[in-house]
Amino acid sequence: MSQTSKASFDLPVTSDSDRRRASRIYSALENAYPDATCALDYRTPHELLIATILSAQSTDVGVNKATPALFAAFPTPADYAAATPEDIQPLIGSIGLYRNKSKAIHESMKRLVEFHNGEVPNTMEALLELRGVARKTANVVLGNAFGINVGVVVDTHVSRIATRFSLTNSKTVHKIERDLMALFPRPKWTQLSHLLIAHGRAACKARHPRCDEDPLCRKYCSCEWCKDS
Repeated sequence: MSQTSKASFDLPVTSDSDRRRASRIYSALENAYPDATCALDYRTPHELLIATILSAQSTDVGVNKATPALFAAFPTPADYAAATPEDIQPLIGSIGLYRNKSKAIHESMKRLVEFHNGEVPNTMEALLELRGVARKTANVVLGNAFGINVGVVVDTHVSRIATRFSLTNSKTVHKIERDLMALFPRPKWTQLSHLLIAHGRAACKARHPRCDEDPLCRKYCSCEWCKDS
């Protein structure tokens, strides 16, 4: 199945009014966060892949503190493949689940060397064959390293803001992603995640939100703090 068909199948039906509202929200977010981008530091596709694997249940700030030494010690996928998970562990010991993540990094880099000539593949199907890579990670890599919009990255921020802004009524990551894909044009999918994450970090936080101070929240948010204001 091609990336295009895989990305567009089984999407919910949306109304013109819902898509127009989504477009207004996107424009407002874009104006509020013109510099929104991927928060992980990387120089190459394989560095982004590794950083994203490390970011699972960890903060981007914590990952960015660990990766400079890691990337310096292992400059290429072949360097990881020639090492062992135990060689990788001391460099990522500050990150949660570092033992499992060291195995995922080692095995994913080994597969790149063995099956992809040491290059990160640019298809969803091939990325999902790598250890430690699920759809969210694959979307991060495809969208940011290759500029390929196959889906929308749904993390805790995206899930929270999409729900509070009434862009979805769904409860699972898979269905939230499909709802967002149906509302927003494909070329905007990657940037949409960056914008929602930026807003989640700056204003519409899970705890102690600043919704009462934020014009976007006052206009679009339906959280309990906005309802009470």
